[in-house]
Formats: sequence, structure tokens, C-alpha cells
Amino acid sequence: MMLLLVGSLNGFAQEGADLADEYFKKGEFEKAHTIYQKLMKPGASKQIISRYVESSVKLNKIPEAEKVVRKLVKSDDKNPYVFLQAGILEESRSDSAKADVYFNKAIVVAGNAINGLPELAQDFAEQQKQNWAIKVLKKGREQSREPLAYAGELARLYGAVGQKENMIDELLHWGLIPGNRDNVQAILQDNLKDADQKMLETVLYKKVQENPNEMFYTEMLVWYLTQKKEFYKAFIQERALDKRLKLTGVRVYDLGAVALQNKDYKNAAAMFEYVAKEYPQGQLYPFARRLVIKAREEQVKNTYPVDNLEIRKLIADYQKMFQELGKNNRTLEALRSTASLYAFYLDEKDTALTILKLATEISKNEKGFIDRCKLDMGDIYLLKGEPWEATLLYSQVEKSQKEELLGYEAKLRNARLHYYKGEFELSKDVLDILKQATSREIANDAGALSLLIMDNTGMDSDSNETAMKEFASIELMLFQNKVDSAALELNQLYTKYKDHSLADNILWLRANTLIKQNKIDEALQDLEKISANYGEDVLGDDALFLTAKTYEENKQDKPKAMELYNQLLQKYPGSIFGADARKRFRSLRGDTIN
Repeated sequence: MMLLLVGSLNGFAQEGADLADEYFKKGEFEKAHTIYQKLMKPGASKQIISRYVESSVKLNKIPEAEKVVRKLVKSDDKNPYVFLQAGILEESRSDSAKADVYFNKAIVVAGNAINGLPELAQDFAEQQKQNWAIKVLKKGREQSREPLAYAGELARLYGAVGQKENMIDELLHWGLIPGNRDNVQAILQDNLKDADQKMLETVLYKKVQENPNEMFYTEMLVWYLTQKKEFYKAFIQERALDKRLKLTGVRVYDLGAVALQNKDYKNAAAMFEYVAKEYPQGQLYPFARRLVIKAREEQVKNTYPVDNLEIRKLIADYQKMFQELGKNNRTLEALRSTASLYAFYLDEKDTALTILKLATEISKNEKGFIDRCKLDMGDIYLLKGEPWEATLLYSQVEKSQKEELLGYEAKLRNARLHYYKGEFELSKDVLDILKQATSREIANDAGALSLLIMDNTGMDSDSNETAMKEFASIELMLFQNKVDSAALELNQLYTKYKDHSLADNILWLRANTLIKQNKIDEALQDLEKISANYGEDVLGDDALFLTAKTYEENKQDKPKAMELYNQLLQKYPGSIFGADARKRFRSLRGDTIN
């Protein structure tokens, strides 16, 4: 009977609370307050207590509420939440001293219960009292005698109150717990603004100096420096860690690969050279040895005009490597690189073909490598003016690598070959199939070339096809590395077809060619013509993105580049360059980027 009575009372209380909640949500605070006051008894829920206090303040019934809350404080003195709300009630009377007494009492009471302090910290945070929440968690850390306790929670709270240095410090503590590194990086990325970047760098350097054998701090500093593309500074840190902890060069090698990908060829070469020099017996040695030369090769190839003497030095470096390591599976990619240098820069195409044939013989059953060599050989036959040999090799790879990325690449090269030969309809048929390719890059390239053909052939076909054939022949010249000759031809073509539908494409190709020639100001003029006169056409966002990139990389004009990236994001919200533009903009602004 007694149990039934208790159950009934609990049921009525819950019904009353539900009704009060409905009134509260509707803004009918008088009705809600009346019910909540009846429910202010030991064991009342947090929501009942907090909404009673809130409705009392809204209705200016503070003296009445004080009596009710003080009574509950006495009868429910093991409940820290009652003391917290009593403090909030005192704050509403502007009595901060009394409020602090209640808040401190809440901390004492919570400290006597299991998990009482973290729960109270959350309650304070929900009341927008982050500084009190911080105090609670610091008390909890002290009680636990665990220096990393509540580090993640404290970091978020410090971030909320703008104490960025404390936030960074707690995050770095939290990151020492295995599995938290990625989360630490994400929180830093979301919370640090321009002004905080230097602070993070300073704190990280200090942590590394104070804890030289703690890999996490070096990892974080290298991550930060890598986002800023300060690869030399990152290399110094990785090198020091590698020497201290005997890491066999793995981390330095990986950083070198990132630097190479980001076109910092000088520092990439230095990193690979370190690995090769320090670990000549290590597993990474043959790869590092090759990539030292590869990084220097990229540096030479991206400096216009390309110095043939430097190309021969690179080939000599590869030859020394072959003498040391032999021509075997470990040096196959180096053989491909050597062949490319002979074919595209020294015009020694037969030598290149001989090297590639040797590479395929060495690789034996390495199907993927053999097919990559076949694509290289196809390109060289195209250089030699033997398109039938080229298409035969491309087609072999298409068949061998059907539905694979390499097969799609071979199909794209065949489509380009048809295009160079002026077989536009045949080229477009292949390109339209490739637009469905799983590789976004191949699909985009195929789509762009297909659209170029469609827009500039068909109507008035004789004049259009003539213009397109001249344009395609210049693209072939550029493929054959005849940059200066192609530039002259483009000048003549633009004069001839200034009012043709192909005009923006001619300007686009000429701008890219001028960049290769390091004629940056002239290239920018052509790009700006596209933006001004053809901004709504298909090359509008391409031109604006390349303009921004050129100001960033060639002119080193960060403010102008940022302005242009932002302009692209506003003007072309659906552009395929949007993600890259946003990333570059944030990097220039100083954000850390994953």
C-alpha cells in the first residue's frame, strides 16, 4: 500500500513538472513558477530547480525565492546543484560576495561525491560560468593527483573565455594521451586566429626544448610548421628528433615527400640527402638516394630556360647511383626519370627508348611498371613524330589496365593524340566516355578538352576546324617542349583569331606558356584579359585561380593573392577550384590547415 502511495505521488510530481515545463516554454512564467515552487523539495531535478530560479528572476519574486531555496539548501545539503542555483539567485540581486560563498560551497559538496566535480563543472559551463567550471576541474585534477586529468575539458573552457595560451597548454597536455593527436590538431585549427599563431609556435618550441625526448611535442611543432610550409624549420626539428631517438630517418623521409609535393625542391633534396648520408645501410637508402636527384631534377625543370648542362649533371648523378646500386628493381623509377631527361630535354629519343626497354626487361612481371614505361615510350614516339607507334602502345595499356587508373590515363592520351592529329570527332567520342572516369583529375581533363572541341568545331566547320587544327598543333609543340616556338605561334594565332570563339583559349594557353618562360607580367596581362572579357565563360574561374596562384607563388604578393582567392570564392561558388582557393586563402591568412 505504501509503495503504491509513493508511486502515485511520484507520478503526480512528474505530471506537474511536465505541465510546468510546457508553461515555461510558452513564456507563461507565472503558471510555471507556481508549479515549480511546489516541486522544490529534496531530490528535485536540476531542471525544476534552475527553472524555478529563472522564473523567479523573470517575475521579480527574488525575496520569496530566496526563502524557498535556503530551505532546500538545508534539507538537500548534499546536492551541489542547489548551492549553484542559490548563488545564481544571489547574483541576480547583485550580491556577488554571497554568490561566491554558495559557488564555493557547491565545489566542496561536489568534491565529496564520485564524479561530483566534473558534473558540477558541466553545470557551471551550462550556466555560462566557464571560469567557475575551470576552478572546479582544477580542483578535480588536484584531488585525482593525475596531472593530465580533465585536460581536454579545460582546453575547451579556456578557449571559450579567450585564454588562448592556457588553452594551448591544456591541449598539449591532452595530446600526450595516446589517440588524441588528431583531435588536438582539429581544435587548434578551429580556435586559433591570426594573432594566436605566433603564440602557438612559441609554446611548441618551449615544450620541445623542455621535453626533448617527448615525440608528441616535436610532432605538433612539425605539423604546425608544415601547415605554414616552413619546411626547413620542420626539417631541423625532425633531424634533431631522429638523431636523439635513432629513428632511422623514416620521419625525415616522410617530411621530404611532403616538401617535394609542395614544390619546395631545395629542402626536399636536403632531407633525402640527410637520410641517404646518415643511413647508407638502411632500407630507405635507395629510395632517398633517388629522390635527392628527383628533387633537384624538379628544381632544374621548373627553372626557365632549362639549362641543358644541369640536365646532363642530373643524368650523371643517376649514372653514379646505378654504378652504386645497380640497375635493378630498386632503381627502376630512376631509369624512367633518366629516359625522360634524355627524351624531353636533350632530344636523345632513341637513347631514352633503349633505357625504357631495359627497365621493362629488369622489371619482368611488374605489370604496372611495364605499362607505365609503355606510356612513356608512347610519349617519346609522339615526340619523334610517329603517332601510330604511340597509339599502339597507349592501346596496349588501355587493354592491360582496363577499368584501372592507368588504363584511363592511357585512354586520355589516345584521345589527346587524336586531338593533336585534328581528328576532333574521334577524340571527343573517347573524351565523353572518360568524363565518367572514377579519377576526378582525368574526368576534369577529359571534360575540359571535350568542351573545347564542342565549342570550337561544328558551326561554320571549315574556319572553325582550321583554327582548331592550328591550336592543337601548338599544343603538340608544347608537349614536345618546344616552348619558345609555341609562344611565337601563339602570338600569331591570337592576332589572326582575336575575334574567334577560340580567342579566350588562345589567351589561356599563351598565359600558361609565358609562365613557363618566366614572363610573369605578360602572363598576368593575358589572364586579366580573360577575366575582363570572358569572365562568364568556361575559363573564367580557371583564369582567376591561376592569377591568384601566380601572385602568390611568382609575385610573392600575399595581399593581392588573398584578394583574388576571395574574389573567386564569391564570384564562382561552384568552381572546382573552390576547395583549393579556400585552403590557400586560409594558409596565406596564417591559419593552421589539416
